[in-house]
Order: sequence, then C-alpha cells, then structure tokens
Amino acid sequence: MTARRALALCVALTACARQPTPVAVPSGAAHTGTVTIEMAPNRVLNSFSPLRALGAGIDRLETGSTDTLYAPGNLQQVLASGWGAVTYRSNTELHVEAWHWNPVGSWSEPSGRGYFTGSSELGEPIRHSFGYPLPRRGYTHNEGTENVGYSRLTDGDLESIWKSNPYLAPVFTGESDDPFPQWIVIDLGVAEPIDSIRLAWAQPYARRYQIDFWVGEDALKKPGAGEWRAFSGGAISDARGGTQSHRLAPQPAPVRFVRVSMHDSSGTCTSADSHDRRDCVGYALREVFLGTTDAAGTFHDLLHHSPDQAQSVTQCSSVDPWHTPADLDQKAGDQSGLDLFFTSGVTRGLPAMVPVSTLYGTPEDSAAQISYLKKRGYRISHVELGEEPDGQYMTPEHYAALYLQWASALHRVDPTLLLGGPAFTGQNEDIQAWPGEHGERSWLGRFLDYLKVHGRLRDFAFLSFEHYPYEPCKATWDSLYDEPQLIEQIMKAWRADGLPADVPMLVTEVNLSWQANQTSVENFAGLWLADYIGAFLTAGGQGSYYFHYLPMPLHPGCDGTWGTFGMFNVSAAHHIEQPAAQFFTSQLLTQYWAEPLDAAHSLYPAETDVRDAKGRRVVTAYAVKRPDHRWGLLLINKDPEHAQTVRIVFRDQQARLEHAFSGKVVQASIGADTYRWIANGPAGHADPDGPIVLQTRPGNGEFVLPRASVSVLRGSVD
Repeated sequence: MTARRALALCVALTACARQPTPVAVPSGAAHTGTVTIEMAPNRVLNSFSPLRALGAGIDRLETGSTDTLYAPGNLQQVLASGWGAVTYRSNTELHVEAWHWNPVGSWSEPSGRGYFTGSSELGEPIRHSFGYPLPRRGYTHNEGTENVGYSRLTDGDLESIWKSNPYLAPVFTGESDDPFPQWIVIDLGVAEPIDSIRLAWAQPYARRYQIDFWVGEDALKKPGAGEWRAFSGGAISDARGGTQSHRLAPQPAPVRFVRVSMHDSSGTCTSADSHDRRDCVGYALREVFLGTTDAAGTFHDLLHHSPDQAQSVTQCSSVDPWHTPADLDQKAGDQSGLDLFFTSGVTRGLPAMVPVSTLYGTPEDSAAQISYLKKRGYRISHVELGEEPDGQYMTPEHYAALYLQWASALHRVDPTLLLGGPAFTGQNEDIQAWPGEHGERSWLGRFLDYLKVHGRLRDFAFLSFEHYPYEPCKATWDSLYDEPQLIEQIMKAWRADGLPADVPMLVTEVNLSWQANQTSVENFAGLWLADYIGAFLTAGGQGSYYFHYLPMPLHPGCDGTWGTFGMFNVSAAHHIEQPAAQFFTSQLLTQYWAEPLDAAHSLYPAETDVRDAKGRRVVTAYAVKRPDHRWGLLLINKDPEHAQTVRIVFRDQQARLEHAFSGKVVQASIGADTYRWIANGPAGHADPDGPIVLQTRPGNGEFVLPRASVSVLRGSVD
C-alpha cells in the first residue's frame, strides 16, 4: 500500500506537492484514432487567462477548523493545485441567516437589536464571522436548509411571526407591489380535502389577499409545470387583520399546495414602540391553519404545528432581516473573516470575487462591507449579489427589485464595481418560475426584463450560476459522456433567455453533485473535472471556480459511502494526508495544459473520431495556444478498460495545410493505473495515489492514452 504520507511544501504554481516522475505508460490500446485541431487564427473559440478564469471557491468552514485550514502547511499544499482567482461563498444566504461580516457594528434599535450594519471603520483584523438565523422566517426548509430551522407560520406559537422583506415594499422599490405580491405557500405533502383556511395576522397585515390552489406538478420544484387557480371564495378585500377564517369553497376538494398572495399593507408597526419604517411595511403572519369546516361550523385543521422540521411545510416569498444578538449560531460554521481571507495568501494577491448579503441583508450593511474592503486595499474582481434566490423560491422580480437597490448602494461606494449574480443552483436546464403577467416562465428572462424596463441592465455585469450536473449518488460511468452537452445546453439557455452577448458567464461553484460521496474521490471525478473545464471554456465561459478549495474530511454520503468535496484526503483534524483524484486533474489543467500565468490563452476547436459501439465520443479533446507559443492538448479517455492510441493532426484550412507536433512532446497523465480509491468508510484512501506520469515522445508519432485517464500533450507546431 502506498504510504499515506503528508505532502511536502511546495512553491505555489511552479512546483507541485509531489513531483511527477517519468513512468512507462501502459500499452495495449484498443485502436488508433485521430485528434484534429483547427489551428487557423479565425477559428479561435475563446480567450482566457488561467489565473483569472480557472479559480476555486471557499465556503463556510466547520467551526473550529478555520485556523488549521488557513495554516501555511495546509495552504501551500492547496495552492499546489494551481487554481488561481478565488470566490468567497456566502453560505449564510442558503441558511436564511443575516451575515455579520464584521462582528463590530450597530443595531437599528436603541435596545441593541433590529437591523445590523457592520462597521466600515478599520479595527482589529477580522478572522472569524458568523450567521444569525432570522427569527421572522417563513421557510420550513428550502434548497439550502433542508434539515435546519423551521417556519414561524406553523410552529404553534402565536407570539412568533413571519414577516416579509421590507425592501420589497413600495416605499423602497418606488412602485406598487400588486404585480408581484408577497406570498406564502402551504405544502400538505399529498393532496388533502380542503375548503377552509384560518389566518392569524400580525402587524402589518394585508388589507387584500388572494388564496389559490395549484393545478399541476410540484408547485415549488416544478413551477413551470402547472398554474395557480383561485378558490371560489379566495378573494378577500377590506380585511382588518386579527385572526380571520375563510370558507374557500362550498365543498372540500383535494389539493396539495395553497398560496396566499398579499396586497395593500396596513402599514402598521410590528410593535408599539417601533420607530424604524422597515418594521412597519410589508406583511406579517403569526400562524396559518388549513382544513375543512363541518356542517356545524367547526373548523378542522389538517396542519401539524411544531417548532421543528416535523411541522407542516410552508414556504415564503421573502424574509425580514430583522434579528437580535441572541440569534447568533456559531455551531453552523465559520464564514472566514474577510481579513483572514485576503491576507492568508489563498488569493495569491489576485482580485477576488466577494459576496454581499442581498436576500437577508440590508443595502447599508453591504455598502459598509465594500467600503471596509476598499479601505484595507484588498483587490476585488466581482461582487456577487445574493446566492441561489431560485433555491429560496424567490420570485425573479423580487430578486431584481433587491438587486437594483443594492446596485445603487454599492455603486455609490465605487461606480466601477462589477456587480452580478444570482448564483443559480446547479441545474442542467433553464430555471422556471410560476407564470408571469403574460405567461412568461423563464426565471432569468423575467429578471432581465425587469432590469431592462427600469433602464438598469448596465448594472448587471456578469451572470453567475452553480454547476452540479449529477443527482447525488446516481452518477454512473456512462454519465461521463453527458458533461459536454450538459454545460453547453445550460449556457445556451441563458443566452436564449436574453442574456446579452457581452455579459460574461461565470460558474461560481462547480463539482460533480451538490452532495459528496465516494464518486467524488474516485478517478471518475478527475475525468469529469477535466471534461467540464474544457467544455465550459469551449462554450464561451469566462470564469470557473472549483468547489471546495480548502480540504474537508471524509463524511458519509447519501448512499452510505464516504467521500468529500475537494482535492485531498485529510485527517479528522483537517491535516492533509494524501491527494485525491481532482488534485491531479487540477495540476494538469493549470500547470501543464495552460501556463500558470495571467496571460491570454487561445482555445481552438479539437475533434476526435474515437467512438464506442453506441456512437459516443470516447476521447474528448481541448486545444489551447499558450503564451509560450506551444500548444497544450487536453485529452480525456473515458474508456474504463482500454488505453487508446491517437495521432494528432493540426489543420489550417486557410492555408490548406496539415501539421503535426514538431520535435519532442511532453505527455503528462493520470488515470486508473496510477490512481485508485479504496473504499473503507471513514478510513477510505487512494492506493496508488499518483503521481502524474511524465514521458517525452516524438511529436510526429502516436500517443497512448491510458485507460480512464486525463492526459496533456505539450509541444510546438512549426
């Protein structure tokens, strides 16, 4: 067994943790195929700087692990992967939390609670920061909090409330909220007979509201596959708050999803001593009840009310970011302190993408955050506004209304900031929303339309989305053949939605799946990563951030196997013990295929004729012309059983010439013969665990690609 030794320190970018050594490549290729590169200057598909376009992301870290993960010993080994620019992920947005990016700041209420604004003044460097779960929450769970927290709408406590985000009220948006009302949805899980509802309103309440039921598939998971229809008794006007019961239909009918849409806020304040207008706009509810009314007029509630995940499920359009110091939750993890992030060396001194809290924050707090970073002199490449509003079931126009308010506040700090979002969840198809005023269902299309109508499309400098192509624990080896089409089709969908051609697309989180398991550390993961990067750049992508940059220990996945997001196998104390498959692929991409420089690389078309009996392309190829005038050819052999032999042809159709590599070619490879994961629960490990295989071959010969491998050929063409 290969020793599970710690990796040696290395110099970032130029030296790797375990130097590749010349090793004979296994022979026994299935057959000879041809890789053809179109090298005419007019055939360039994309141009990118590896240090800026090929980066990685850092998310919230396990409480107590931050100092270890940022320690020089670990960090040098992480940097050996070669990834360049870094994006800071805002996990608090997924957990319906306010993020105190600076623990020092001020509260809106004299008593020391309410709406928090971090201080932009320079003090002690910030090493740790945490989230504050919002107490006025209306989610039982969403895409980010599947097993954490609960909704105040069915918690059984008439003293707790859900309240909508005040920044979506007309006083802040400057327009009526009638076209895009605030709402709550009750999900019964299965269709149940319903004819009545009871609403216990808090302050402020809705003077008018509409109660609908859903006809179609899952109203939340598949909002484009159905429509809302009004109950015959669902239109309520001239309401006066308090607890109100409504007969929705003459007879009970089976429904699963019920929605309450709210209009015309009472403008009354949540508490008698409220002096902040944010506390006096929007809508608030104490509890909801849904069921039937019998012939004697007795209401029978079908909902389960409890302050946990066992409650009947509700979702909401937005949440008020009001909270208190007592809501602090350090157990949920540590959002790295911004000073630690920027001074640790993890950014390599390159401009970094930073988030601001938009879904559950305030524009004042976000402006203070950017002001703080600028005072420190930290370099910012992009500012991402919010994270996964689609996963929070947010209406696109609501996100757009927040986006414009935040854009105005941030551009007052620095008009040159590049702002974007929304960091869509990792889906493989266009994201849908409930039908709009004219039946429009595209989430992105409606968001862009809102910006256009308001003359603010110029404030949208980039589109960010996440890419997790495979459903957890369902990927098979055959799934490898799908990746180039998956990333291409979703990027085409964004353009078809109206994304301007000059607005770049950035993948700000990417890996196999949104839950890690054994596949994440197998050879499969390395092949997938190489194919994804090549396909993403081929499709016109301008920036990709691998997830997760800092190492995480093995943990059980959804199928009972153990795996991790990341490039290393680490101890329970987060010390790196050995590289995993994606570490080697990262090095091949950043230090062999591309030059580790902040300089333009040109991507050219590359095709292969190596196909299997099903007609699938067994070998995929991606060719770059590097600043050193050499070519880097990335080759992925997806055949798990056989090596493949290929010859390389460079074709210049303009000059009607064909070329081959000239002189010697360096081949670097990692594959099934040099890396294999041994499953053993929490003691899983790789054996063999590399290193990258290096060899030198004549440029005009044939090249053997090991079975299930990623290879880079690097050489010159006369």
